[in-house]
Amino acid sequence: MLILLAVLPGIVLFYIVWKHDKIEKEPGSLLLRLFILGALTTISAMLIGTLGGYFVKDLFEENSLIYLIIDNFLLTALVEEGGKYVVMKKTTWRHPAFNYTFDAVLYAVTASLGFAVVENIFYVIDGDVSTALMRAVLSVPGHAIDGLFMGYYYGMAKAAASDGDARAMKAGLKKALWVPVLLHGFYDFCLSFESEIFTIVFFAFELVITVIAIKRLKTASRTDTPV
Repeated sequence: MLILLAVLPGIVLFYIVWKHDKIEKEPGSLLLRLFILGALTTISAMLIGTLGGYFVKDLFEENSLIYLIIDNFLLTALVEEGGKYVVMKKTTWRHPAFNYTFDAVLYAVTASLGFAVVENIFYVIDGDVSTALMRAVLSVPGHAIDGLFMGYYYGMAKAAASDGDARAMKAGLKKALWVPVLLHGFYDFCLSFESEIFTIVFFAFELVITVIAIKRLKTASRTDTPV
């Protein structure tokens, strides 16, 4: 039962994004590969995060502001989103199926949900139903939202590349990495404080970014163009 609750949110979110890919569906083998490779980045995230954490603790006082910034934005957000980004770009940038801008959104979300589902299983196994429900509402959608923004800018970069605009392509690729890193890092940073103010900021942030992400998803689907 708990495993089902851990996996189900990822399936639902994938289906929602997949349904928005209306012009040309992507090969199932490619999406499965992205999901599996995204899931495997949990290993690199765990190793780098753990080793980096030991190093940072020797340099800064734990729970100090600088420690929390490094831990949340670099050791967690950059490592996790960077892994998903590398998986997505290495797998899809030159793939013949990547021929529409919305494809990028589906690719990034698929890789992100691969990571999210595996991470969620680990948390839920050590938790209970309330843990599964809370993560289904916050954590898994959070990864999907980060992936959506990654894919949105990744698609823009691909479109720029097809137009021969190297400067816009590089800008899009940078945003595809750093926008989700900042969103992810801020999400975790807010949760690092046992403070009523940061709790309010966190839920306000979640509400706003979810609304923006939904609008961005619909816009990306509606304006899907060949690249």
